[in-house]
Amino acid sequence: MKILVTGCAGYIGSTLTRLLLDKGYDVIGLDNLSFGGDSMLSFYNNKKFNFVHGDIRDEKILDEVLKEADAVAHLAAIVGDPACSKYADEARSINWEGSKLLFDKCNTLSNVKRFVFASTCSNYGKMEGDSFVTEESALNPVSLYAELKVKFEKYLLESKLRDGFVATALRFATVYGLSTRMRFDLTVNEFTRDAASGKELVIFGEQFWRPYCHVEDLARAVILVIESDASLVNQNVFGVGDTDENYQKKMIADEIINVIPETIVKYVQKDEDPRDYRVDFSKIKNTLGFQITKHLKDGVIEVNSIIKNKVLADPYSKAYQNT
Repeated sequence: MKILVTGCAGYIGSTLTRLLLDKGYDVIGLDNLSFGGDSMLSFYNNKKFNFVHGDIRDEKILDEVLKEADAVAHLAAIVGDPACSKYADEARSINWEGSKLLFDKCNTLSNVKRFVFASTCSNYGKMEGDSFVTEESALNPVSLYAELKVKFEKYLLESKLRDGFVATALRFATVYGLSTRMRFDLTVNEFTRDAASGKELVIFGEQFWRPYCHVEDLARAVILVIESDASLVNQNVFGVGDTDENYQKKMIADEIINVIPETIVKYVQKDEDPRDYRVDFSKIKNTLGFQITKHLKDGVIEVNSIIKNKVLADPYSKAYQNT
């Protein structure tokens, strides 16, 4: 099977590409390299990897990369609330128009059998009371990033698909952990970097909930869906994470203190947050047998290690942010 990975040089995309190659898949990587291509150096010369520098909004390039693809893992996007807010027009163009163009082409090509879309748990916005949200819960996007994800999810789930074409949406938990395209604008990575660097952690709204999942486990979920029986995943949506990995910010700080005891934390009261949700991830576990392999503490240990050992010349470089 040959798999097209859009956004193959990104934080999750580069990890997914590496894992696919490790499993023996042929991979076509498509990326516009807005954050460079250093993340691909470890597998660029792999004989099973073919890189195409381009944009998902370019029809000619899509025709080129799709003609041999058996499956598509669609991760290319302007990612995150701050980036989508800052680059709103580009976000609408890529995250909606580009995604729709890609999907519609896949739906007409008989060779493309699978399509997996990287969505987000940010779609939930805010839970009611202390209840957990699930795939059946009402969506309440409170940012352009989530609005565009919800819009494309709806399109994917309600479109009429040709015979033999299987499409799935995955709502990723908030990601953390080491990737060859490292990011420090993510809560766990940012807090750990700062603590490992000897900085005081200033945390706003320590009581609000989010689910978290390691980058490798999110990538593993994409592969699992591609390999799963079509009847289980076709025009279906799954949250990706583990129910036990929902954390408040204070809980994250406590995990960091367990690894870096000298950490100083200052909490700043914040009574309102448009995003506050705990997610029940039973569906992907019970339907597909998905289980995480790493926990939040593992991510803290990883990030602490690369900072303490000065693996990165400047972990505060803008290269490690999406804005």
